Amino acid sequence: MGADHSSKIVGTVWGLLILNTLGSAGAQTIVPLPRSLIQMVTMGALVAAFTLALAVNLELRIRPSAYVSLLTLLLVTSVLSSANLGSGFGALFRCARLALFVGTLWLLSRWWDGGLAFVRHHIRMYFAVLGSVAAGLVVSPGAALPDLYGGRLVGALWPLTPPQIGQYAAVIIGLTVLLVLGRRTDRTSAAVVIVPSVILLALTHTRTATLGLLLGLALAIGSLILTSAAARRFFAWAVLCAAVAAVAFSSALQAWFLRGQSQENFSNLTGRAKVWDALLAAPRTTWQQLFGMGMGDKSFGGLPIDNSWLAVYHEQGLIGIALVAASIIVLGGVALLRPPSLPRACAIFLISYCAIASYTETGLGDASPYLLHLALAASLLAAPAAAPPLSTPEAPLRRISQWTRKSEVS
Repeated sequence: MGADHSSKIVGTVWGLLILNTLGSAGAQTIVPLPRSLIQMVTMGALVAAFTLALAVNLELRIRPSAYVSLLTLLLVTSVLSSANLGSGFGALFRCARLALFVGTLWLLSRWWDGGLAFVRHHIRMYFAVLGSVAAGLVVSPGAALPDLYGGRLVGALWPLTPPQIGQYAAVIIGLTVLLVLGRRTDRTSAAVVIVPSVILLALTHTRTATLGLLLGLALAIGSLILTSAAARRFFAWAVLCAAVAAVAFSSALQAWFLRGQSQENFSNLTGRAKVWDALLAAPRTTWQQLFGMGMGDKSFGGLPIDNSWLAVYHEQGLIGIALVAASIIVLGGVALLRPPSLPRACAIFLISYCAIASYTETGLGDASPYLLHLALAASLLAAPAAAPPLSTPEAPLRRISQWTRKSEVS
């Protein structure tokens, strides 16, 4: 199988993984889509991704990966916590989904070489998803900006919530900015991605995604300042523009940030703090504290948990938290030890973004976009594959040896 053909299949597999993690719950769409149909599409995408990855890697060649190894241990923990069916048969289904997800990452690890190919796959697929959001906004502005979500942008063609759209926009904005600074793409192509993504991010009014984008980019660009003049110029201009915007548009920025909420509602994180307190106060056995209650829908008492660490604690216990924390610490530690480079900067951005978003978003303990972002970071931090050693063909050596023996006899 040719290298180009394999590369296309690998890109397709990555896109199918992204499709699987889009989820099945969200806003009401223009054409109502049954949840069973959406789940069939997303799960079908995961099965197809695993099948294609296996077909292109029949030799089962994989690269050692501490990140995927920790995900595998998290899968074992998830199975142990779900085996008693305390969360119903749906827990085992979610474990099977996570198993396929992790298995596909193992098969793809063969192509993790520290290059930017997966970054481009990431940007293209999420930009296509945002294209569907923009199309829904054009076709039906009322459905895309519903009162149910306070006028925030949602997916009108595919059910996507404002935090999801904000996350996808923020991630591809950050990665594209870094590609421009590293001169791996031209400014025109970058503007085609960045400008509409910024508009969609603003329409979602997603504070977590915005803060993750700004802080993640600051850390990523900071890692390039000593070696890149373009990074130094961009950082200086960004600080200047931010200072001017903070002074000139302070009232507008404050209104956007508060989203019309009261100070009390804002201080308790839109009601999240009440759910968190109730979750932590709930009685648990020693087993449940260590292994959790089993894989669920990331809710407690019928309300979303909206915190990755508490969701992992609820479903996979303290052991799950330790494994998730170890995966982020390992990736961050490897990134700090790598010399300054564009792939390292992209990895720092992704790790930082996921760590920041974990405070108000779930996803670090189950197949999700956040695990894909971290998998992309792991691929960027992987050492390039060593070239095979050059060897002298054996046939000419045998002929020379035979000729030498004949000469000695004569």
